[in-house]
Amino acid sequence: MSTIKQQIEQLRSELREHNYNYYVLDNATISDFNFDIKLKELEALEAQHPEFFDANSPTQRVGGTITKSFETVTHKNRMHSLDNSYSKEDLLDWEKRIQKMVGVETVEYTCELKYDGASINLSYENGMLKSAVTRGDGFQGDDVTANIKTIRSIPLELKGNALNTFEIRGEIILPLDGFNKMNEERVAAGEEAYRNPRNTASGSLKLQDSGEVAKRPLDCLLYHVVGERLPFSTHAEALQNAKKAGFKVPETLTIAKSIDEVFEFIQYWDVERHNLPYETDGVVVKVNSLPYQDEMGYTSKAPRWAMAYKFKAEQESTLLHKITYQVGRTGAITPVANLEPVQLAGTIVKRASLHNADQIAKLDIRENDTVFVEKGGEIIPKVVGVDLSKRPKDSQPTIYATHCPECETILVRTEGDAKHYCPNEFGCPTQITGRIQHYISRKAMDIDGLGAETIELLFKEGLITNYADLYELKIEQIIPLERMAEKSAKNMVAGIEASKQIPFEKVLFALGIRFVGETVARKLAKHFKSIDRLMSASFEELINVDEIGDRIAQSIVDFSSDIGTIDLINRLRTYGVQLELSAEAQEGQTDLLQGKIFVVSGVFTKLSRNELKKSIEDNGGKVSSSISKKTTYIIAGDNMGPSKRTKAEALNIPIISEDDYLAMIVK
Repeated sequence: MSTIKQQIEQLRSELREHNYNYYVLDNATISDFNFDIKLKELEALEAQHPEFFDANSPTQRVGGTITKSFETVTHKNRMHSLDNSYSKEDLLDWEKRIQKMVGVETVEYTCELKYDGASINLSYENGMLKSAVTRGDGFQGDDVTANIKTIRSIPLELKGNALNTFEIRGEIILPLDGFNKMNEERVAAGEEAYRNPRNTASGSLKLQDSGEVAKRPLDCLLYHVVGERLPFSTHAEALQNAKKAGFKVPETLTIAKSIDEVFEFIQYWDVERHNLPYETDGVVVKVNSLPYQDEMGYTSKAPRWAMAYKFKAEQESTLLHKITYQVGRTGAITPVANLEPVQLAGTIVKRASLHNADQIAKLDIRENDTVFVEKGGEIIPKVVGVDLSKRPKDSQPTIYATHCPECETILVRTEGDAKHYCPNEFGCPTQITGRIQHYISRKAMDIDGLGAETIELLFKEGLITNYADLYELKIEQIIPLERMAEKSAKNMVAGIEASKQIPFEKVLFALGIRFVGETVARKLAKHFKSIDRLMSASFEELINVDEIGDRIAQSIVDFSSDIGTIDLINRLRTYGVQLELSAEAQEGQTDLLQGKIFVVSGVFTKLSRNELKKSIEDNGGKVSSSISKKTTYIIAGDNMGPSKRTKAEALNIPIISEDDYLAMIVK
């Protein structure tokens, strides 16, 4: 090894240790001046000897990389949401479900504060940071690695070797002191202050210049280690090892031996959270045992072994000036309270949802009332009550809208439905533009060069009346429009052309079938494989698909039998839009396990758990996290959950090995 290389590696090692001491341990071991001297020395040596370049060198934290667009990346392990609870009763009910699932009365928990920032998934290979991806929709997010490298509390290279190749999840936050200092500087420069730390942290991750990100005092608090065959038996142990490896794991993490100790933690932090250096809006409670977590599994949206307890939302009172009505793309009518602006949880709130006619009647909400407003989950503003002591003497009860505010069509409300609807699906302007806006949205067709305002303009000018019309737009039609130029027109047409390569499952979501969200669209695409098979499916065939209920099935039948819809689908086909799963997506898929339901439990040697589940689904089978009479087989690995084994034996469900399963799928 050359002397120069030794010098460079020695400096890198020293600087990493100083970074760790200062940003993770909050215990500086060198002055800022001396740190900068060493950093400049390293920068000079690296510039003179580019052959020793290292993407994870401490010099790479200063930023400078420009990212024009952030690549969308599919998560190796899905980033689930958390179920929320708001009371002691919710948590006690959750504990009963846990005890039933794992077959024990005493369960150990971990309690962690729920940080209010932007979720991030960090991937490491051989102890080195490989990538950083935002949560996105849980299935895929944006690669923001260049920006994340500028956050000094995130290790680029790990200490020790307990953790090697794995993923770790955390929250990118903006500490309150740093946020306030940023705002002081902005106001002094004549710029508008940022509204709150959470949105500012989230927005920072998508700045194109990583040099600008480096100037912001962002931090990262880690809370979950994900990987195959990790050498830990508990969640707390995994995080303690992450801490030793160099990650910033908050000291507030506590092990609770009972649900009563969980309540003590919640009660303490409901008061003390106001003294923290960063914002938090609740507590996350997790089953500590990793084998128990494995045994409990997930619902379609969230882990069964975790629960978020939300602190009582911040509430303010303000004047409700007027109730207006908003039309969604499906025709659903949402009443909206137009308020005297009020500051709430760091943002200025001018409008809040009133949900539906029943909610207005229940709370007796009227125009010119003084109302109480809070943020549901501290995100979406909603009216939760009325200050009757301030109600004007001439106040009149609210009479709910009878006609669509956009097209004057009489509203309808079906039995059992909370909302009113405008039935003028193909004539109501807001529904028409709403469907097209949904079609082009990022989670759907992701068409560059098009936005909501442009769709409104194209519709107003008579160039489009549905999403199929987009594929007939010509550059010369677009250029004369307001705020358009040749470059904008070319980008728009190119973006529309590129959307023809978007995979079928996203196209299916983009079509805007009522009740068919991203997860359902993905499931339907995988099951039916083409739009033709889906649209020819009967109601009975649809409800036999995993997690497809009567409401979704009827909506698909209605969509498929509409003449206008059939015409749109045929037009999309002629333009080259993907209306079936690609050969690549279908590669390796069979019907060998059609109709069979598997429960996977334990640790396996030949396939990882994720690989095993994917294999079952690729061969037409269904993976369930819980055992029932419908279960066909249990695939048991080492350390199979004891309650699952007991239940399987009681129901006479065959328990097979990993090798038994692999033999089953040999063609």
